[in-house]
Order: sequence, then C-alpha cells, then structure tokens
Amino acid sequence: MGGSSSTGWGKTKGSSPRAMTPVEEVDISAVRYKPPTLQAPHLTGFSLRAFLWLMESPLLGPLITSVLKSQNNMPQMLQQTVIPERPMYYPEYPPQDLEPGVVLVGEDRHPVERVHEALQYLPPYDPSVRWATEEKLPFLYWKIRDFAHAYRSGITTPSVVAEHVIAGVEEWNNKKPPMPMLIYFNADDLRRQAEASTKRFEQGNPMSILDGIFVAIKDDIDCFPYPTKGATTFFDQIHTVEKDAVCVARLRKCGVIFIGKANMHELGLGVTGNNPNYGTARNPHSVDRYTGGSSSGPAALVSSGLCSVAIGTDGGGSVRIPSALCGIVGFKTTYGRTDMTGILCDAGTVEVASPLASSVEDAMLVYSAIAGSRPMDKLTLRPSPLCVPNLLSPDNNNILGSVKIGKYTEWFHDVSDREISSTCEDALKLLCSTFGCQIEEIILPELEEMRTAHVVSIGSESFCDLNPHYKAGRRIMHYHMEAFKKVDVIATPTTGMTAPKIPPSALKSGESDYVVSAYLMRFIIAGNLLGLPAITVPVGHDKQGLPIGLQLIGRPWGEASLLRVAAAVEDLCLKKRNRPAAFYDILKA
Repeated sequence: MGGSSSTGWGKTKGSSPRAMTPVEEVDISAVRYKPPTLQAPHLTGFSLRAFLWLMESPLLGPLITSVLKSQNNMPQMLQQTVIPERPMYYPEYPPQDLEPGVVLVGEDRHPVERVHEALQYLPPYDPSVRWATEEKLPFLYWKIRDFAHAYRSGITTPSVVAEHVIAGVEEWNNKKPPMPMLIYFNADDLRRQAEASTKRFEQGNPMSILDGIFVAIKDDIDCFPYPTKGATTFFDQIHTVEKDAVCVARLRKCGVIFIGKANMHELGLGVTGNNPNYGTARNPHSVDRYTGGSSSGPAALVSSGLCSVAIGTDGGGSVRIPSALCGIVGFKTTYGRTDMTGILCDAGTVEVASPLASSVEDAMLVYSAIAGSRPMDKLTLRPSPLCVPNLLSPDNNNILGSVKIGKYTEWFHDVSDREISSTCEDALKLLCSTFGCQIEEIILPELEEMRTAHVVSIGSESFCDLNPHYKAGRRIMHYHMEAFKKVDVIATPTTGMTAPKIPPSALKSGESDYVVSAYLMRFIIAGNLLGLPAITVPVGHDKQGLPIGLQLIGRPWGEASLLRVAAAVEDLCLKKRNRPAAFYDILKA
C-alpha cells in the first residue's frame, strides 16, 4: 500500500486527465517507493457522533467529503486518470505449473477423504513429545491431532472439553465491560454436539480426524440453525438462515463441533474489530488492545486456546490482520478456491472464506476440508488442482532450499516501528541459513493505486453494488506476475504495526482512525485485489510482548507451496512464541 512509479505516468497539462504509461513500457527498475501520506481525523465518542451528523448533512456532508478526498489524492486517482489497459473485473491468472513436492487431494472428493489424504503427508505424530510436562518446553498450542489422540486414548472426551469451552466463553461474556468473542452462543446446543461426538468415539467410529474439534464460525457465514447478523443489529431480520454455508457443511460432514457465531467488526467494514453493538473482542495477549479485524472473534478464540480453528472471511486482510495481531496462523486462499455460497458477501471479487488456526498444520487440515470451487468458478477461473505439500518427502528440504523469496526492501521496512520489520527479517534470514533459500530484491510499482482500487472494489461490493470504475487490476497483476518470474514467494510483515490500544471512548460508539487502518492494511491488499494466496505466521513479539506476523504471498493457486514454507518458518520460530496472558488449556484442564 503506497508508492507510485515515477515512470508510470505520462505528461499532462493543467488539470487535464493524467495518462498512465502502458504497463509494458514502465521501467520497473526506475520505480522509487513513496511512503503513503494519509490525512484523516482520529474520532471516537462525541467527536465521532458529531462528525457523522455533519457528514449526513445535505449541505456540509458533500463539502467535508470533497475536502477529505482532495487531501488524500482521491479525485486525481479516480476521476483524472486515464488507464490504457482494460479493467480486470475479477482476478485472471495465466496457467500455472504444478507445484513441486505436492499431493493431489481432489476437490471433488468427500471432505473426509480429502482431510484423510492430507493427514498422511504430515510429519509423524509423537504423543511423548506433545504431552511432555517439562517446564522448559516452548509454549505450544494443542493441535487437532492432540485432541484426536486424547479422544482415542481415553484421556478425555468431547463432552468434557465442551464444559471447559463453555466456562471460558462465559467468563469473557461476563467481564466488565463485556468482551464477547461470540455473538451467538448456545451452551445446550454445544453440549448436544459434543455428546454426539463422544458417542461416536465410544462406538469406535469417529467421522474423521476433525471429529470432536471445536470450531468457531464468523458471523457473516451461515451456520444453521444460528442466525447470521454480520455483527449488526438488523441483518438477521432480513436474512433467514435455512442451511449451512458450503464451507460449514463440509466441516460438519467431518464431525466438527461448532461453538457459535464469532464476533466481528460490523459488516466486516473495519480492521480493528471494534463493535459497539455487542462489545469489542479483546486481544488475549493484552486485553486493553484490539484483536484486529474484521475476524476479531475468531482470532481471539483461537489465540486464547478456546478452539483450535475458526473460519473467517478475508476481503481486506480480515483473516490475516487479526491472526498476526493475536499471534496465530491466518491462511487466505486464492480467490475462487473455496465455494462462497452462504456467506454474506458471496458475490464479491476480493473475499474468501479462510481458516484461522493455532498452527500451520491445523490450517492445512481444515483447508483440505473446506476447499473446492463453485461450479461457475471452475469454468471462469480454471483453478489449478487442489494440492497439499508432501511434508514427508525426502526432497522436502531440497525443495525448501530452492525457494526464492521476493522482498521489496523499502516497502518491507515501511512500518510504525522498525522492530516489526527487523523481526520478520530475522525469520527470513533464519529460513535461508537453515535451508539455503535465497532472498531476491523485487520492485512492485503502483502500490498506492492498488490500495485505491481495493477501496473502490470492497466498498462497492460490501453494499452489493459492484462498481468496476478504476479497477486497475490488470496493470497491478502484471507487475506481480513479473515478480513471480523471479521468485516463488513474496515476503512482507503482515501488518505495519502491532495491536493498537482500544480507546475507552470507542467502546460505546465506535472509532474512526484511518492512520491506524493504513498501518494495519499496509501489506495485505495484493491478496485481495489480485486474489493471491497469502498466509501469516507468528515470528516473535515486540518490546511490549505483542505478536508480530510474517506474511508470505504466493503464486495463484500456490497454496501448497505457501504451506510448506510457512510450516518451516513456524518450526524455526516456535521458541519465540509466548503464551497469551488470557489462555485456556481446555484439553488439560
């Protein structure tokens, strides 16, 4: 986000429209990164209410809007720009080669079969290591395979674990002020699901490795019979949930236990997670700070240990931002990889349903269950075959050693505190020194144009009124595809700042802080506007103990390669992960 090409514009006279240089003629080597400048007031409480009153005024509203747009160069971008290339209305990709060292799992197979196939290519499970009691071991979240082992060996049952989950959820709901991770929660329904799972284990016929795994669903995804509100006070009155969203139905076939509808930034239109309607979810690492959004509840639930996995939606970093701020893994897949039927914004061009998980391994298993394009997307997008990495392959280390990582250094270090980018840089250096991969310098022009195009796209699509004006996706796609001719993965910090503090005045009436939003969204736009797969992995903490995430962006349909590199980074940085201040050990409790 931010940065224009000094060679990307033709000459203009006076106030006539500016013509962009045809993309093939842009000298990428001459591009210089320009940090974005954003001017907007920080508003909470009374000042925010007063500002909204002024904005709704027929006389003053348009004037204020005009001033703010002018200060942030919006008219010049949107109205005075001539783009020689045709617009790209949804992500279009050239054919991709099959990734090395992968296993086809077949998206037309039953979800249970796909998950079982993915499971075969994970490193062997060793209970003696996972259940060790030594205090010196690094902090570890319980993984899906830990729950599966505990259920199958009789250590505990889904019904017992359910009671610990219920106690944890109710504790957060009863805090003053409320800090609800869930908008809809029914303890009796959770007990019924857990009892059914417990009986399956007693009878020796669990449905899959995911049977008895507790999963939260973001409140913009249908999960029958729960209402879908989108964290508003009205949406459930005009939207009736009659069946599960496709991704939820696929998980249900695997035997997961749904703990409820997770809190979120209202309608997904924000990246902090602030929600005056139901209360703002808090960051388990520091409860006076935001989780990030819009998938705030899912991130808080996974980070606090109350569930291993949650399903969120990512249209503007909404899975990756809260995952990074809460110290967990957030995996945004390629646009069109997962059927979006049954999701609030299911007709958009930037949003995908994606897992938030405590580990890369768990993200991979859940991804295997929920992936699968809708029929129309198979025809228009022509997705590459659904794959997972073979982490047992004897060539795995050699494949990692051949990986070339792209880094746009000036952009990489455009963060609020150099400690963030330095921590991410250290993780990349450790990866390279361990496996022999190389870091290649790249340049990505027109990042500010990409941010503007994304604002137009997600803003209009959020209100189901697609407006393709100034969707300069073709130019920006060209630059990224050129970069991927040199590298396999592009690395950035996930966010330009760690978790921001929650102003007390923002709890009742909300908050508007575009500077904070800009830092949080600095590196995430390519994953949405261009639909590229991206994953955030925790790599350390800042001086205040707040998590820092490293983002890896992959080629179109390159999820398997991303998972392989992410798993390696996660393993190397495992000792740098700290236990959240608010953590529930629901398996050992």
